[in-house]
Amino acid sequence: MALFSKKPKEKVKKDSPKSVSPEGPVASIETMGGTSFAHILLQPRITEKASLKAESNNVYVFEVSPRASKSDIRQAVKEIYKVSPEKVSVARIPSKSIVVRGKQGVRSGGKKAYVYLKKGEKIEVI
Repeated sequence: MALFSKKPKEKVKKDSPKSVSPEGPVASIETMGGTSFAHILLQPRITEKASLKAESNNVYVFEVSPRASKSDIRQAVKEIYKVSPEKVSVARIPSKSIVVRGKQGVRSGGKKAYVYLKKGEKIEVI
């Protein structure tokens, strides 16, 4: 039957150049060890607690990749924000079951990092 027939696979020459598509700002950030720093620091975690810590103790909170280590996070902060962190603490965010308008769901968890900076250094979080 013609519906289930397989098409022949196209052979790719080894000498042909690979096509590279720019991915926007992610492609412009330098990579180290094959890992992009934009994939380590996902976004700043802007909460009431995080803003109070940033003002009083010079501590910034970021949502990070679940596979990121403390040294990866330290390198990403150095490269992206051009500051050197004194200390990095990591905490896991558990997933939680929620009910919204009678429907049950799950709020996904993740990982967050507390980045401690020296006095006088600052990160502009928008």
